[in-house]
Amino acid sequence: MNNEIAYRIGFFIGLFLLFAALETLWPKRARTQPRARRWITNWALVVIDSFALRALALLLPLLAVGAAIDAGQSQVGIFNVLAWNPWIEAAIAISILDLAIWLQHLITHKVPILWRLHRVHHSDRDMDVTTAIRFHPVEILLSMALKIGLVYAIGPAAWAVVVFEIILNGTALFNHANIKLSPGLDRAVRRVLVTPDMHRIHHSSKREEHDSNYGFSISLWDRLFGTYIGDAKGGDETINVGLQWQNEAPNKLGWALILPFRNK
Repeated sequence: MNNEIAYRIGFFIGLFLLFAALETLWPKRARTQPRARRWITNWALVVIDSFALRALALLLPLLAVGAAIDAGQSQVGIFNVLAWNPWIEAAIAISILDLAIWLQHLITHKVPILWRLHRVHHSDRDMDVTTAIRFHPVEILLSMALKIGLVYAIGPAAWAVVVFEIILNGTALFNHANIKLSPGLDRAVRRVLVTPDMHRIHHSSKREEHDSNYGFSISLWDRLFGTYIGDAKGGDETINVGLQWQNEAPNKLGWALILPFRNK
């Protein structure tokens, strides 16, 4: 698909700068630590993740969008057989992909070996727009492998996969951002989308709270499957973001990379 990477990077950078500006102007919570060191580590993880995906592309050699193109040319996947209206196919495909990411997220909390990887994301002590990009490279590779397999199974159009990726990245940046929304606006938005206040509960250090609100984009799946929590016990101000490492360790890149392999 022509200019696919440019579209995705353009939307990502634009939305990142927008939400970074908004959380600077209207922050919901005071920071517990300086932003510079955290941001360096979180962005470094993005760079490493990108190289890991490039290495994966050399082995497969297709990622999600490329898989959609290949599936279409090979007539592989449900929608390449059904040949429905392209807009209906795209809407269903995006919904299936989003549900799959929700389910994957839930599984990473339930399977111990996957939780070891995912807790790199949760160990961030200040939830802000860069937390949305803080993932261990092994988790990123596993997530991409899942998407590639699902794309071959359902056979969506390549442009629908691009739209899904843009929506997923954009909403993740939004709901991790430290933005102060009025209660009324938050209630209205979370009827459809996961809001920062809703997702902050998921980043609570309390197990019963971070095992909820798994959605990255729409709030429907958590409501539908009974994993939705509207408010933290005691209110938002009682949420302790992060895990048991309430120190400077999560700010260090080396620590984040070896965390899944620690005994603790």
